[in-house]
Amino acid sequence: MAFISYYFHWSEEEVLKIEHVRRRRWCSEISSINMSLNPSESSREKSILDMKPTGFR
Repeated sequence: MAFISYYFHWSEEEVLKIEHVRRRRWCSEISSINMSLNPSESSREKSILDMKPTGFR
């Protein structure tokens, strides 16, 4: 949720109104845009969907 909120400047309430599947699609879209705008020669940046959860509390 923070990922989408950060890029779209949406509130938590607005992001929660979106279905989980659509939130994942938005994360994928944002990651793709970031990778195309910021290509890295030495290493390929990971998509937010490739990262492991860190155990939120």
